[in-house]
Amino acid sequence: MIAQDVQPRINARADSVFRFLGCPTTLRASAATTNGGFGLLEHVMPPGFASPYHVHKNEDEAFYVLEGEMAFVCDGGWMQAGAGTYVFGPRGIPHGFKVTGTGPARMLLLASPGGFEQFVVELSEPLNAAPSEPDMQKLVATAARFDIQILGPLPE
Repeated sequence: MIAQDVQPRINARADSVFRFLGCPTTLRASAATTNGGFGLLEHVMPPGFASPYHVHKNEDEAFYVLEGEMAFVCDGGWMQAGAGTYVFGPRGIPHGFKVTGTGPARMLLLASPGGFEQFVVELSEPLNAAPSEPDMQKLVATAARFDIQILGPLPE
């Protein structure tokens, strides 16, 4: 028998929710629970929410829209994405997203290999904290430590 440090794990809806960039977020899996393979986050975002335009050096991102209407930009090209849509954002290519519908959107974000989720956790706030504008200076500095470059607002 081969000994393993990583054991099977289950994560349920009741797991703790926090705020990331003002949005309710749940850490579904981390590098620590996937043998470094990936991190998985669930985000609930209000209408009009937009990520910064950014580029990852270390990880690819996969997005799966569970509910709502979104648009994704990858290397300057926009794609519309409704519930059931999968979008791949390869490392090294600038990308971002925004909620375009009149209601909230719910999305799974998988980053591989794992590690990006620690960036999210580091910038998290308690769920009961009032949503506020992100501290861009702190966001940019923290992102740089995780080899993520914030390029600014999303392109038109």
